[in-house]
Amino acid sequence: MRVLSGIQPTGRFHWGNYFGAIRQYIELQDEHEGYYFIANLHALTTIRDAERLRQLTLDAAIDLLALGLDPHKATLFVQSDVPQVTQLTWILMTCTPMGLLERCHAYKEKKERGLTADAGLFTYPVLMAADILAYDSNLVPVGQDQVQHIEVCRDLANSFNHHFGKAFVLPEARILSSAAKVPGTDGEKMSKSYNNTIEIFEDPKAQRKKIMRIQTDSRPMDQPKDPETDHLFQLFRLMATEEETQEMADLYRRGGFGYGQVKQALADAAERFFAEPRARRAELEKHPDTVRDILDAGATRARETAAEVLERVEQACGIAPSRVAAAKR
Repeated sequence: MRVLSGIQPTGRFHWGNYFGAIRQYIELQDEHEGYYFIANLHALTTIRDAERLRQLTLDAAIDLLALGLDPHKATLFVQSDVPQVTQLTWILMTCTPMGLLERCHAYKEKKERGLTADAGLFTYPVLMAADILAYDSNLVPVGQDQVQHIEVCRDLANSFNHHFGKAFVLPEARILSSAAKVPGTDGEKMSKSYNNTIEIFEDPKAQRKKIMRIQTDSRPMDQPKDPETDHLFQLFRLMATEEETQEMADLYRRGGFGYGQVKQALADAAERFFAEPRARRAELEKHPDTVRDILDAGATRARETAAEVLERVEQACGIAPSRVAAAKR
């Protein structure tokens, strides 16, 4: 089975990115053939600074490798290094009803908030469909909020296959069950959009200060508390051992503790949990050319796969010379 997923370099990766998606990428690379890309074309809808986008793209690659993505097991590449995807996007665009895109969540939400939505955001699901279909992907790991985009992808592939014959493999969504369970510093879902994130590789002292500022309720210290309803505990158990988690849950149920105590325990657990990736990242950062070589090798493999799919699609819809005509030349 071939697994594909992309992640936007719109900021440094945070705990929500890791526990919601990246950890599953790393697990899946041992089970399936993995294609993982840094979605810098998608990031153009929000980033207007060329140098910043280039740096965030490189940082994303370093972060993924430091966190355990293995280029010997999975193909890691930058989205824009595979031009076949944008060619395929146009072909899919010709099969895409306007109404389908108007119903997509990202576009609707932005319009409802009174914000300007450009054509890039409006057609985002088509580029995402091309990302998936270009590699004959079987499984696409996504959070619940991205399932609609996989449905759109399947709709477009089915439409093309109906009109021109079967050219596309139909992907299936693999729901990442933990994607919605990483609370931010305000208790809401951790997201760059909410400005409530804790970055994986930020300076440990700055990270500890941020953890100590996490919002909590005002219940008295001696009052017992349900750990399952507390976002500090939810964060702690993501990084603590089973024994530590049980001890913390017992403490909540007994009461007689302060949230500062939990925050210190969370900061300690986070420092231990990401210690090895932090060390790997420091080493990778010294060798950016090695990281670029990994991305180049991944892009070469990705282009080979995408070129085969694009040629098949172009033959099916008639924009490439037929094989018979080509053979006679």
